[in-house]
Amino acid sequence: MIDPAATPSAGSPAPLSEGAVPTPVPTPAPTADATGQRQVVAFYGDSFTHGQGASVSGKRWSTLVSDDHDWIEVNPSISGLGFVKNRTRDAIDIVDTIVAAHPDIVISTMGLNDNSVMPGSAADVHAAIEADFHRFATEIPDARFIVVEPFWSNQDRPASVDRIIAWVKAAASEVGADYIPGASHWMDGHPELHEAGGGHPNDAGHAMIARRMDAALAKLGL
Repeated sequence: MIDPAATPSAGSPAPLSEGAVPTPVPTPAPTADATGQRQVVAFYGDSFTHGQGASVSGKRWSTLVSDDHDWIEVNPSISGLGFVKNRTRDAIDIVDTIVAAHPDIVISTMGLNDNSVMPGSAADVHAAIEADFHRFATEIPDARFIVVEPFWSNQDRPASVDRIIAWVKAAASEVGADYIPGASHWMDGHPELHEAGGGHPNDAGHAMIARRMDAALAKLGL
C-alpha cells in the first residue's frame, strides 16, 4: 500500500486528487484558550495525513481533529513521502516548513512509505527517523512533540512495518516525545473504511481515524 502538500485549513469543500494540494479554506473566528491564543498544530505525514481518499479537504482526519480542538492547522504533508522515500523529489523540506511555522504542537505520523525501500535502505531509514525527530526537538524545543505509530492498511503486513514502528517508537522516546501506539491496526478488518480500489481511508475512514486520534490525545491531556 505504498502510496505515490497541503496548506493550513479548517474545513470547507475542496476536492482532493492524487498529489493535489488542498485549496485553502476560510478559518473560523478564533476562540481564545487559557493563554488567549489558539494553538498552532503542525502535522508531519504522508498521504494518510495529506488527506488522500477524503472527498474534500475538510473531511481529512487532521482537519477534523483540528476543528474539534479549535487548533490552527498547519499541514504540509505530502503523498508518497517517507523519512527516506521521495525526500529528494520535492524542493521543499517539510521539516523546514514545520519549524518555520513555530507550532505549539507537532504530530508525526510518518513512516508508511519507507516500507518500499526496506530492507535495502534500512540503515538510512533508521538514521533519518532519528535525525528528523532530533531536529524537531532542538529547533522548536518549546513545541510539544507527539509521535503516532505509522499508519498501515494493507492486508499484507511485511516484517518491515513492525521494524520501522520500533525505530519510530525508540526515537520518540529518545527526544522525550509523547507516543500514540496502535495506529497501524486502526483500519484492520474494515474494508468499508477504504476508498474504492485503494488502500487509503475514505470519508468514513478519516472520520474513524479522527475519533481514535481524539481519544488518544485525550489520554495525553489534549
